[in-house]
Amino acid sequence: MTLSGSSALRLGLLVFAAVILQISGFGQLRLLGGNADLVPLLVAAVALYAGAISGALAGFSAGLLLDLAIGSDLGASSLVLTAVGYGAGRWCEVRRPSNSLAPIPAAAAVTAAWGIAFAAVSIMLEIDAEVSPLVLRDILVTTLLNALIALPAFSIVRRFLRPVLVVDPIEVRRRRRAPRERGPIGLRGLEV
Repeated sequence: MTLSGSSALRLGLLVFAAVILQISGFGQLRLLGGNADLVPLLVAAVALYAGAISGALAGFSAGLLLDLAIGSDLGASSLVLTAVGYGAGRWCEVRRPSNSLAPIPAAAAVTAAWGIAFAAVSIMLEIDAEVSPLVLRDILVTTLLNALIALPAFSIVRRFLRPVLVVDPIEVRRRRRAPRERGPIGLRGLEV
């Protein structure tokens, strides 16, 4: 995705909506000790469909807005989400997953990385930090819940970003399924 005015506006609207929904609704819904976290899902979806730079930009802006909205240590979420967004984007650029179920492991990996890295940064920033093994349980439950809602969340982000994407990921998958030439490898294209 090239960063133009319309793509920056769309990305900003997505980030704003995800942070507001997370703070106002999804953050309070507890299920089995964890809650679904929309912010890492958004960052993973943008990184999957738009690349590493856009994923890092979405991570930074979502983290900064999240820190400002809840009043936590300024920059902790931005730092972690920028790194997670860039890493997910680079993985998708190098591997280019063509499976339609790729959002599920991508969402699980990004959510787990976000939870573990944010816990580590939070512990490093506090002076008298108390560490509980329940943090790992919360991270595991949040990762599983995000994996469950990954397909609809990624679908919404893809539909919203489709007009500004350079290459549509659905069209790339269709091209890969095109029939290939038959015959010996060394003689392809030499039909007389």
